[in-house]
Amino acid sequence: MSAVGEALRDSAIINLSGAVTMVVDDSPFSAEITSSALLGFGIKTRHSMRSAAEAIEALREVEVDLLVVDCEMPGMDGFELVHWLRRSGPPNAFVPVIMTAAHIRRSMVAKARDCGANFIITKPFSAASLLERIVWVARDGRAFLEVGDYFGPDRRFRDDRPPGQERRSEVIRRARFEAEKAAARADTAQ
Repeated sequence: MSAVGEALRDSAIINLSGAVTMVVDDSPFSAEITSSALLGFGIKTRHSMRSAAEAIEALREVEVDLLVVDCEMPGMDGFELVHWLRRSGPPNAFVPVIMTAAHIRRSMVAKARDCGANFIITKPFSAASLLERIVWVARDGRAFLEVGDYFGPDRRFRDDRPPGQERRSEVIRRARFEAEKAAARADTAQ
């Protein structure tokens, strides 16, 4: 079974139907696609906002269980929204945040991490990959830290790496190990 299939099978014990979810995206089409994907898992988008300023106004009044926010919006962007959210205090400062973007550059991943987001995903995303990330953030046991200007989930991953995330150094180390093993077998066979 694939890693995605394994993660989805394990997610069967999570009931997402009662989650209060907010989608923040300046594109009505993109917001509707995201809301439709969420509805497919039984998650009804209770709040759909077209700007970060609109979201802040609502977040001062309502408690949410999941925030899905676009990175690039005119005016205040998604990074600034998440940065504000993490410092907003109860009840929403600790809410899981999944950021979305059409084109993700390495600098955007760092910015999402540094503003306090839990995860960033590329649009268009498949429903399965979105669900996998939601399940991962629901099970994410990282502590929240306040260090300097940063407040959010611990940016270091221990054993439970997010889905689809593997450090390049680990890939290279494993490839070298496999090459050395193959060379040793070839030497033994001669």
